[in-house]
Amino acid sequence: MESRPSSPRNLASLQTLLESPLPRSYTNFVGNWLLRWCETSRRLVAFSLITSGVVVTRFNSAAAVVHPLIVAQIARAGVRLMPMISFLALIMGFVVIGQTVALLSRVGAQNYAGKIMVTVVVRELGPLVTALVVLMRTGTATVIELGTARALGEVEALEARGIDPVHYLVMPRVLGMAISVFALTVYLILGAIFSGYAFAFLQEVPLLPGEYFSQLAAALVWQDFALLALKSCSFGIIIAMVTCFQGLARPLELAEVSVVTGRALVASLVLCVALDALFLLVYLLI
Repeated sequence: MESRPSSPRNLASLQTLLESPLPRSYTNFVGNWLLRWCETSRRLVAFSLITSGVVVTRFNSAAAVVHPLIVAQIARAGVRLMPMISFLALIMGFVVIGQTVALLSRVGAQNYAGKIMVTVVVRELGPLVTALVVLMRTGTATVIELGTARALGEVEALEARGIDPVHYLVMPRVLGMAISVFALTVYLILGAIFSGYAFAFLQEVPLLPGEYFSQLAAALVWQDFALLALKSCSFGIIIAMVTCFQGLARPLELAEVSVVTGRALVASLVLCVALDALFLLVYLLI
């Protein structure tokens, strides 16, 4: 069936529609959203700088009180999540490493197994999956706790007693999450590597353990260890900063706690993915 040519009237209407300005309501919405985003970003940067200054200058201040809080945050964001990380390491080893090694052996390309493991698991999936787990379990609880404390006036009560909320509430969470994400990332990567070889062994892949781990060691460079530590710690700092900021940034009502929790999760996820993209550019230059 032949298509009818467009009439001049239709073409003129289409051109008029394309050249017409956007509705004022849409432009107002985009403009207000950009202004709110810029203002929130400015306040988040200021909050991060203040927290960094407190960490550097007051780390040993009130150590008998603050240092146990850091240990408690490590236990909360790290030790308690080890069963879940173990399960994810097992699944990642079976799904990613085991099947990859099996497929490479079938096409005679098992010599590339180490490079693929380092690229996929060590550089990308390991830190990002761990950060997402910590964000969903500990980050959510952090926003709810701090937001509820702010809504009930507990933060103002601390200030009235001369206690710095950043020093008492924020610094332990920032350091605890940074250490926890790094430790859990290493634990996840090691578990995935060993479980992946176990799955490949069950499939009778002709790859000896010595060859498997020698390929992995040959694919690793010293920059991988430094960037892995920097990347995982940065993920933990971002999650802690954003969640604490959303919980303490402004006076809240109890009904607003769920709203700021959703904002914190989305903002943390976006920032972690953006940081992961920046590290990807660094890996490409190695």
